Amino acid sequence: MATPPSPGEGPVRPVSVSLHEGTIAALKARTGKRGMSAYVESLIQRQLERDRLSELIKDAEADHGPVDPTAVEAKRAILRGDTAGSANAA
Repeated sequence: MATPPSPGEGPVRPVSVSLHEGTIAALKARTGKRGMSAYVESLIQRQLERDRLSELIKDAEADHGPVDPTAVEAKRAILRGDTAGSANAA
């Protein structure tokens, strides 16, 4: 049995989804009629990545315990470029 393609891979094929009229109007305003599929594809791929990340975090916490909030904030400070006071907190 062949492995199914990963998100973003494989042939493109049409599917039908139901959306609220207001959502469709906002989507068309943002993308134009011809960019809707690419935009929705991108949104779905991003959500799938977030879902998988959440699963990985839950698995890691089950194996290693909860994350230390102080350590998380120290890493966030580094990502923001605010490393002045965080050298000792990491």
